[in-house]
Order: sequence, then C-alpha cells, then structure tokens
Amino acid sequence: MNNKILINTTPQETRIAVLEDGVTQELHIERASSCGIVGNIYNGRVSRVLPGMQSAFIDIGLDRAAFLHVADIWDSSQNGDAIKPIERLLHEGNNILVQVIKDAIGTKGARLSTQISLAGRMLVYLPQESHIGISLRIEDDEERELLREKLQHVLPGDEKGGYIIRTMAEAANESDLQADTDYLHKLWHDIQKKSLMVASPVLLYQDLDLSHRVLRDFVNEDTISILVDSRENYHKLKTFSENFMPNIVPRLERYMGERPLFDLHGVEDEIEKSLAKRVDLKSGGYLVIDQTEALTTMDVNTGGFIGVRNFDDTIFKTNLEAAQVIARQLRLRNLGGIIIIDFIDMDNEDHKNSVLSEFNKALLKDRTRMTVNGFTTLGLVEMTRKRTRESLSHILCESCPTCQGRGEIRTAQTICYEILRELLRESRQFDANEFRILASQQVIDLFLDEESQSLAQLGDFIAKPISLQVEESYTQEQYDVILM
Repeated sequence: MNNKILINTTPQETRIAVLEDGVTQELHIERASSCGIVGNIYNGRVSRVLPGMQSAFIDIGLDRAAFLHVADIWDSSQNGDAIKPIERLLHEGNNILVQVIKDAIGTKGARLSTQISLAGRMLVYLPQESHIGISLRIEDDEERELLREKLQHVLPGDEKGGYIIRTMAEAANESDLQADTDYLHKLWHDIQKKSLMVASPVLLYQDLDLSHRVLRDFVNEDTISILVDSRENYHKLKTFSENFMPNIVPRLERYMGERPLFDLHGVEDEIEKSLAKRVDLKSGGYLVIDQTEALTTMDVNTGGFIGVRNFDDTIFKTNLEAAQVIARQLRLRNLGGIIIIDFIDMDNEDHKNSVLSEFNKALLKDRTRMTVNGFTTLGLVEMTRKRTRESLSHILCESCPTCQGRGEIRTAQTICYEILRELLRESRQFDANEFRILASQQVIDLFLDEESQSLAQLGDFIAKPISLQVEESYTQEQYDVILM
C-alpha cells in the first residue's frame, strides 16, 4: 500500500489528511482555540461524589468539571474483580492524579481515568501495572515472543511498571526499545515530581500536538512521504524526528508548491463531501448518513443500479460496495458511539455472510477500537466505534439557525397560516389602526398570489387594513406582526 500524510498548518488550525493509494481515508483537525486534551495528565480535585451513579466530578481547571467513573479508578488494593464503591475511594476535596481518556463532547465533560498511560514511539508505559502486552496487530507468534524477550532484556531491574508493545515496534531492535523506555521513565518521573510541587487543579503533562502525534502514531512502513506546507512546522517536526524517530526523517518533506497542498491532492473536495448526508456509490446506489447525539444511522439504497441478472444480484453487489464505503466513511468522518447500518434486505444467507465478511475486512485498516455484531432479526448491523473526540461535522459545522438542527424548514404556506392566526390573536387583544406583516420574500409573494384571498378575508373580518413588507434578512420561518 502506498500511503502519504499531508500536514497543512496555519496559525489558526492544523489539518492532517491520511491518503492510502491516493485516496483520502482520514482527516484530523485541531484548532488553536479548542485543542483536544486526550492524554493530558492533571492534578485534579474532587468536587463532587455521586454514589448513586458510582462516579465523581473532578475539577481539573477547565470551564466544565470532568467525569470519573468508578470503573476507571485504579486501585492497587483491589482484589479480583470486586470494585470498591466510589464513596470509599474518593471524598470531596481530595487531590487526585488523573488522565483524560475522552474529550468533552457536546454537553458532556471530559472523561478521566486514574490509570496513567504514556505513549512513546514503540511502547506505551503503564506505571501502575506490571505486565507486558503486545498489540494484536502483530500476528506472528515468533515475532511477539521475540519482542517480549527484547523488551525484558533492556528493562532496568529496579524499574516498576507495565508496557504495551505497539505495532510500530514490529522488527524493532533493542536499542530502539531502550530509547523508548528511557524517554518514558524520565517523563513519568518528571510528572511525579511536578505533582508534588504544585497545587491542584493544574496541568502536569500535555500530550503532543496533532502534527507530532501523527508522526508518533500514524507513520509506518507503508508511509512513503510526509508533506508539510509550513516552514516553521516542518523544522519542528524534523527536529522531533531526528531525536525520536530518525528512520522517518528521509520521508519528511517540505511542500513548497504554489497550489495549496490539500487542493493538489483533492482533500478539500473530500472534506466537502464528508459533510453531506448522501454518499454516492460507483454502482449507482447511495448511502444516507444521519448523525444524532445518541447514534449514527447509515441507510443503503440501490438508486439507479440495476443488476445484470436479477434483483438479488443488484442488492448483493450494492451491499458489497457499501460495506467498503461505510468503513471508509467511519474513518473519514470520525463517527463514534453506536452505529446502525441498514443494508438492503437480503434473503440469501450466503450473501449476508459475504457482506459482513467484506465489512469486517474493510474495518481492519481502522486504528479505532470497534465491535461489530451480525445481522439482527430486522436485518440491521449494529456496531460501536470508540469515540474519543468530536466527529468531523461537529468540528466544522453547527446547527442551522434557520431550521434549528431539524434538517428541514416549514413551508411558506405553513408560515402564511401561522401569520394569519397571529393577526387574529393580535386584533382581539389590541385596538390597532393597522397591522403590518414583515416576512421573507417567499412568504410575501405567497400572500400576494395564492393566499391573497385568505388575507383579504381576514382583513374584512377584523375590519382593519393589513399591509405587507419584505424583510430581506429574514429566513423563511421568520416574521413579525407590527401594530401601527
């Protein structure tokens, strides 16, 4: 696979595009005004304990208190699977070392854990643990055992803590692992030292910014180039790479072309498409994606696609293509939480199994943790995808001020009838000389044409003149009735 990473930087925001074989698969955006805080470590203060919810609110110095559930509290005295009630573990006013595991999303505050993890290039260090885990993406049993032996060989005998060997460590030598352990141990000692010297609530450790995290987490053997369009950011990333990842320095390039980097590779078009509800399939079918606060639904439709043999063949081929496109859309839009997929109904069990298999295969490229269930009795596929940050549309968009997020607006005729009812209410309540209607062009046009008789009848009934005035700035749903 031929992969590229594009890094577009301005003073206001950093945008990252991950391209696989020339096709945009992932988009990441971080704005200076609202940087994510996942991975940050704080000295927090318990502001409220909620025994009924087995959770607590923790003040970490942000505008909104963060949330800590009892299941995310590391307790060294814990026996087996029994979890102590949160009221026995925390009390209001306690200082507590916490790490953000999920950004604030919508109205919910950030989610915390007291189990600290520090990510390096090859390893994740777990100071409170003692075991060594290995990424499931490293499938070769011999390689897994060899990596375990290499890590154990470089670990200092008096150093406590556990590790997760990351996918990036595949084929790593002992010196690579040694460099990572030295860096992570020093980082943890510095955090502990600082936590004893400063008062709560306070930030102790801030994770790398987006462009540095991309180098640490995304670059692999398939990455042929990393293009950076900012001179300042390029030099920062080059210095970082020389110190921690010297093997990727030759692939780091400064882009100096006249045409904007994202335009050149078609990324701007992909961003535009990723905000649309409808996604067209090459076969002529299409997806409809609806994102709500509770869940995301994806509906597959055949559209204009007609199979060469029969309708079952049409449905099967459309669903197979949709399975691949849905997997890409999940990454591209960063959709998380509960996701319901409504494939076109299939009677053939072999077809169902093939579509599900194709879907699971397409999801293997996704780094985010997921669970996928088979077809339900209603023919739906239910899945969950871990949500650690806002989706692309929630970063780039806001609720429409015209429809208030409904996705539709009342017709001009509906507004006309609302205005007529409002006029009747006002005439009974106030003794005005005249009533003036202020409304959008569409509504006024309707009063002058199809609804002119309705308006005249009401004028006769209330025995008062009614005048019309177009307000160019009004949306179709906005209007005012003025007493003259």
